Amino acid sequence: MSASQVLRAFLVAAVLVCALLPAGSASSYASGSGSGEAGPVGWASARGGTTGGAGAAPESTWTVSTRAELKEALANHGDPNAPKVIRVQGDINGHEADDGTLLGEQDYAPGYDLAKYMSCFGEDGAVWSDTRYDYCKLQRTLRQTGSNREKQQIQLTVPSNTTLLGTGGDARLLGVFLTVNTGTNIIIRDLLLEAPVDHFTTWSPDDGEQGNWNARFDALTVITGRNIWIDHCTFTDGRFPDRTAPAGFHGERVQRHDGLLDIEDGSDFITVSDSRFTDHDKAILIGSGDGRGDRDRGHLKVTFVRNLFTDIAQRAPRVRFGQVHVVNNVYRGRARDTVYALGIGVESAIVSERNVFLYEGPGVHPSVLVAIYGGTRFRDTGSWLNGRPASLNAAAAAEAGDGFTTDTGWNPADVYAYHPLRSAAAVQWYVLHHSGPGRGAHPAP
Repeated sequence: MSASQVLRAFLVAAVLVCALLPAGSASSYASGSGSGEAGPVGWASARGGTTGGAGAAPESTWTVSTRAELKEALANHGDPNAPKVIRVQGDINGHEADDGTLLGEQDYAPGYDLAKYMSCFGEDGAVWSDTRYDYCKLQRTLRQTGSNREKQQIQLTVPSNTTLLGTGGDARLLGVFLTVNTGTNIIIRDLLLEAPVDHFTTWSPDDGEQGNWNARFDALTVITGRNIWIDHCTFTDGRFPDRTAPAGFHGERVQRHDGLLDIEDGSDFITVSDSRFTDHDKAILIGSGDGRGDRDRGHLKVTFVRNLFTDIAQRAPRVRFGQVHVVNNVYRGRARDTVYALGIGVESAIVSERNVFLYEGPGVHPSVLVAIYGGTRFRDTGSWLNGRPASLNAAAAAEAGDGFTTDTGWNPADVYAYHPLRSAAAVQWYVLHHSGPGRGAHPAP
């Protein structure tokens, strides 16, 4: 396609986008609202909606540029659950000590050595032994204490009734383990969240056929959180991609990252809109585990709308138990590097709608896009793979076998109003131009 043809296609898509939006709602659609009012579309609009720190008192409006300032703002003068607006300027590093110095592995666990830790499993990584070398017991202790100290340093918890937003389009949380723990009514917007590097990642020889690394920290973890709106953010491995990690067992790299976004333990009414997920392996996990139905069954209601997934190997998202709506998202990558996009887990009910999948190279097939992990209910409507119908229902049915159904038991339109873009060109144009920090028009909180 020539440059003029590309330009013409994008102009046509722009016209289609405007035609599909309700009158007077262009700016609110860009900010995550499908109506003329400021607010999220999707599950975060349910149960009274999500307003974050709206109505915050002047003394609860903060501007922060260091980790210590952010921690103070989250505490909000000893009243953390009162409405508050926290504006982030520039970079905040999770490893920044109160005196401004940056802490590293040896600050958390002096004497810890990854190579020594690995050697205590033997050359094939099969079995740990405290007595394999005289330093093994010490390395085990250092890894445990170092991990706890790193967690204590980089974890920052967002309490209820908070708007946390970046300013200037370039605000970044670097190596921060951001968490929501029983918090409700939270907005996180216009931030780049760089996933933390776990300096003390754990090798588990019994995990999988040959063992696996298990890192501890996500960029954002939501535990028992309710009414949360994540909007115009970027989630990424950033400066520390997996390909630069040290060599591990069996010719694989050491895995120093966990997820980009995990939603667990009965969390509910969450929307992730107009955001970017890039350059990561296991991106988004919804659900605490196959055996945690007592916590998650009937919860985990999440909407993903107009997000861009670039070079994500898997879990975009992987779902257990939840009622999850995935609509108007764009997925880009190479087929050879993709394990799957949508993971259909136990008792999940995923409604996929008009998503665009763009994958390069040989092996591009609808089976690359979906994976069955005990789930039987999934429905896709109108998605595209490289410009053609994606046939996701057939691909999921072929893998799931008996018991599979496209009757998910729920319909998003019965729960909330939304206006999906209806052509692949419109979805692609809108997401590429509007996803990520600083790309949306937002009213003042």
